[in-house]
Amino acid sequence: MAIREHVTDFYGKTVVPFQPGEPIDAANALRIAVDYDEQQEGKKVTHLLEALLDTPGSVHIEALIIGPWDFDSSEDSSDVIAALVAAAPRLPKLAAVFVGEITFDEQEISWIQQSDVAPLLIAYPHLRELRVRGGGGLRFSSLAHRSLTHLVVEAGGLPREVVLAAGTADLPELDHLELWLGTDNYGGNAKAADLEPILEGSRFPKLRYLGLRNAQMADSVAAAVAAAPILSRLRVVDLSLGALGDEGAKALLASAGISRLERLDLHHHYISPDVQAKLAALRPVLVDLHDGKHGTEDDDYRYCAVSE
Repeated sequence: MAIREHVTDFYGKTVVPFQPGEPIDAANALRIAVDYDEQQEGKKVTHLLEALLDTPGSVHIEALIIGPWDFDSSEDSSDVIAALVAAAPRLPKLAAVFVGEITFDEQEISWIQQSDVAPLLIAYPHLRELRVRGGGGLRFSSLAHRSLTHLVVEAGGLPREVVLAAGTADLPELDHLELWLGTDNYGGNAKAADLEPILEGSRFPKLRYLGLRNAQMADSVAAAVAAAPILSRLRVVDLSLGALGDEGAKALLASAGISRLERLDLHHHYISPDVQAKLAALRPVLVDLHDGKHGTEDDDYRYCAVSE
């Protein structure tokens, strides 16, 4: 599966494309992007951002989405990040940013070249939600913020350094942490042991949703989560989009902490029907088991949903 659909809402707002010269409604989430033809003509996302800032009403924007900035993977996101940082005084109400809202028809997720995203957190002290797509070149030189409640990093392969940065982050208001771990074929070189700083429970006192999604090593991740101290305060555990089989599912079934959740999302999995039935009986936990692919237990034929 590739990411084929654009987000239609972000930060609780309807997503609309920004068109230079047209009035904007800051009640919406504005999406800035160039298409292939525009890039060939020399147009850049940074030019569009400047046009947006010059449009009446932009000072009230709360949610901003950055789509494609190039189509041949020759440019990383550093210029975009720098432009957003420079724009901070002109976007005093910005609370949510999505860098890399790019779908399959625009660019494969593994082709998206990111950079150090941490300067956004410094420039926008009132930011509440940060979402990033693409693991290539992605890093957080620091990961600290007093207001951030949602951090989402989507990748076909998430670098170990990013996972470790999340585990040492200083994010006291974080309610939602979502990491797409991916596969080592596309740079996902973290191990389940690298999740221990997140799972041991001393960080993120307000965390209620933990998503360790799209993991080729989903069985190992599930076993680590099943024994995690942080389960005592979570309401939702999301291990969806991965290659989860019976081994990881049985670890979840044996966990006392899992039975105290409100929701356990395992959709896109390789769990056998018998074990699925046991998971479905975990009342009152709502367990999502749709999109089962249990025809094989052979690791060579199990895959996470999003990779290339």
